[in-house]
Amino acid sequence: MRVGTLDDPDRFPPDIHIFTASKQPWVLLPPGVPAMPEYYDRGQHWPAASLARWEALRGSMGGR
Repeated sequence: MRVGTLDDPDRFPPDIHIFTASKQPWVLLPPGVPAMPEYYDRGQHWPAASLARWEALRGSMGGR
């Protein structure tokens, strides 16, 4: 789910910034939050519980 689709997205600040190579120079990213120039390696940045849910979902979809 994309945070921007929520009624109150400010309650869920990002825990990682992606595709920052194409951000505008006036966009300032907060310190302490990982910033990736493109996409990222889920295994390196997602919590173990999130990875497990992702794998369970993929398995229920027939590996799509």
